[in-house]
Amino acid sequence: MVAPARPRKLAKVPFVELADGRLQGVVSSGSDIERVYVSSVEAGTYAFACSTNNNRPCGGARGSYCNHIRALVGEAVLQYGAERVARWLRVDTGDEEPTAAGVTAAMAATRPAQAEAKTAAPVFSRFLRHLAYLELTPDTVPLPEMQWFPQARAVA
Repeated sequence: MVAPARPRKLAKVPFVELADGRLQGVVSSGSDIERVYVSSVEAGTYAFACSTNNNRPCGGARGSYCNHIRALVGEAVLQYGAERVARWLRVDTGDEEPTAAGVTAAMAATRPAQAEAKTAAPVFSRFLRHLAYLELTPDTVPLPEMQWFPQARAVA
């Protein structure tokens, strides 16, 4: 577990991850509290997808990055740091220190294609799984699904 580069607010982007060759996550709707969007950007090609958790396409992602994807990149930079996000997505920001705006601008300059939102279901499922951990009472008993994590050994 890597500590966040900077603290972030979870209301707008409650879930962000660098996984499966993409930057992906869940972004809250700005207009409907009951709606969330699952957004992703592929590393290298910068192909993007954005749809609701019910697989309805995002109206703002028509040929360019929507505000959900821009928010996702911004929160990923807060969570992981700009250099790590740029390295993960394989974005060349030139000689400048990477920023969220710089990473997004560099990706948008390549005129990325809109990808099919086929990754929405697994990403949303992982988000719901993370929410389930918040409902657990604090305990020191190991969780069976977490047993694969390496355990620290005591040094004698």
